[in-house]
Parts: sequence; structure tokens; C-alpha cells
Amino acid sequence: MIALGYVLALFIGISLGLLGGGGSILTVPVLHYILGYDVKSAVPMSLVVVGLTSAVGALTHWKAGTLHVRTALSFGPPAVLGAFLGAELGLKASPRLQLAVLAVVMVLAALTMFFGSVVMTATTATTATIPITGGRLPLVPLVGGAVGLLTGFAGVGGGFLYVPALVVLGGLPMRKAVGTSLALILLSCIAGVTRYHGSQPIDWRAVALFTAIALVGVLLGSRLVSHVSQTLLRKAFAALLLLMGGLVLTLGR
Repeated sequence: MIALGYVLALFIGISLGLLGGGGSILTVPVLHYILGYDVKSAVPMSLVVVGLTSAVGALTHWKAGTLHVRTALSFGPPAVLGAFLGAELGLKASPRLQLAVLAVVMVLAALTMFFGSVVMTATTATTATIPITGGRLPLVPLVGGAVGLLTGFAGVGGGFLYVPALVVLGGLPMRKAVGTSLALILLSCIAGVTRYHGSQPIDWRAVALFTAIALVGVLLGSRLVSHVSQTLLRKAFAALLLLMGGLVLTLGR
């Protein structure tokens, strides 16, 4: 089972390299159900893995000029606060509730993958050149805080929510939305881990190995991306997320 867990870490990395996001949502189920860590440890361990992989991606986008710092600073503070609060709630909530929330998030992520390309094409065409305005500004802290809350509570990155929010509310083109989303995920993960640290045991050796294997997968996926149908891949991965979300809801422990 341990070997299978690290093979799945490679799969998570490959999916991140191929799709630019989504794969990290499987980290908690792999750590809990395959590698045997309890939920209270799996969540902060997932935050470390997701945070480190997001840091690599954010750095790549920053060097490429596709990370919009000003927008990240707008969403960042509420995201950090939300993640800290989410971790605080996660420490007090039952593992069953955390898994239930994770399962719902997986289903939402799957639906986003199924239908997101159509929605994002429409929104990008109408909002990509529009900066954040007064009418939309109040929504920024709400979205940032809500996604941060999910990150801290369930150990997920939330990129599938950040990216459309950055396009619609931040007026960013898709590529910059992805890069900026990675920076926000990194900030949220740091906040969540900070709260969990000292309250829950974290197997740092396992985290380091899991992250290293996932990063190898990211590099492999990045090389394969031009040879794979993105539409077919997104639908197949969405189906996997629906299946996994259903299993998590069914198992519930």
C-alpha cells in the first residue's frame, strides 16, 4: 500500500503538469486511505505538499510574467485569514465532517472540469481586460476568504475556484489567473500549516518524499502536455474526481 501511495503521488504530479491544477485535491485521500495517516495529520501534510508544488508553479509563472502581483495582494489577505480560520475549525471538527467537506469539494472540482472550459471562454472574452472595479471589489475578500477557509479546513488548494474568480473579479487573462492562483494557494497553505503545526503530528520525511515524487510528475506532465488532448483529459480526470468523491462520502471515515 505504501508503494501504491507514492505511485499515486507521481500521478498527482503528472495531472498537475498536464492540467495546471486539480490533481492536488487527491492528496488527502491518498495520505489517509492509502498511506494510513489519520485525517487530522493528512490535512496539514496535504497543505505542505500542495503549498510546495504551488510554490514551484508560482515561481515559474512569476519568471514568465504571468503572475499578477497586485491582484494577488488583493485576494491574499482574506485568503490567509480564511485559511487560518479554516485550520482552527479543522482542529475542532470531527474527521468525518472534514472528509464530507472534502468529498463535496471534489464533486465541485469535477463539475468545474466538465463545464469550466465553456464558462471560462465566455467570461474571458468579456472580462479579461477589465480591472477590479468598485462594484466587484466587495466580492474579492469574500471569495478569497471562502477559498482560504476550504484550504485550511480540508487541505485542498482551491485553484478550481480561484481561477474563475480571478478572471471574473480580477479581470485577468487565463494564463495570469493560473499563475496568480498558485501564489494564493501558497499563501493559504502557509497560513493553514502555521495553525496546524504543533497541534497535529506531521511526518516530514513522508511529506518530503511525497512532494519530491509529485514534482517529478509535474515535470513529466509538463513535457507530455502537447501530446495529450486537454478536453479528453479534463473529462477523464473529472470522472475520476466524481468517483473518488463518491467513495469518500460512502466511506466517511
